[in-house]
Amino acid sequence: MTAPILAASQLAVNVLDAHSLLAAFGVLGVGAVMFAETGLLVGFFLPGDSLLFTAGLLCTGSARGGLHLSLGPLLVAAALGALAGAQFGYLIGRKAGGTLLTRSRSRRLHEGVKRAEEFLDRYGHAKAIVLARFVPVVRTVLNPMAGALQVPVRTFTRWQIAGGLAWSVGLTLAGYALGSSIPNVDRYLLPLVALIVVVSLVPVLAELYRGRRAAASEEGRG
Repeated sequence: MTAPILAASQLAVNVLDAHSLLAAFGVLGVGAVMFAETGLLVGFFLPGDSLLFTAGLLCTGSARGGLHLSLGPLLVAAALGALAGAQFGYLIGRKAGGTLLTRSRSRRLHEGVKRAEEFLDRYGHAKAIVLARFVPVVRTVLNPMAGALQVPVRTFTRWQIAGGLAWSVGLTLAGYALGSSIPNVDRYLLPLVALIVVVSLVPVLAELYRGRRAAASEEGRG
């Protein structure tokens, strides 16, 4: 009786917890989550930023608990999942239009749609596609929206690859770098994850600031 209960507890996975996902699925889980978060609307709640950062940290072997990942396969899985997911989301949006987005009852998803539209209107296709990678929920909905709005395939593909690599590889290497330089870094994991999420938003905040300054300058001239 004890064995089945133990087995069941080991199989239980908290999909909102990066460490739980990594312990259960390892490197393959990272690729799957990247694909789901960027290519499937149901994946908007997944912990992409913290997963990448934590996975990079676990490649150093400095964290307690015995969980260790290999950096090379991790980078490949993260990049492939992020790039394939975004392209899949774009193709779905191109074929289904905005139907999938409008049918959803999730308030958070609809807020993400609104922000994605603002990104595309404010920054144009190239900047919006890159910057959206660093904003939770927006990185999920912008890809199908780009397809629904008929953003040229070449334009989307070029910039989603640039943004996808910067996001997936950049956050993973950030976790690896910190894990390599700080002993027992897992003690500080939660504040570090919060910090890396904030840092990942810096490009977006900088663009927002520039946009507001430009708008204010135009109003002043008018």
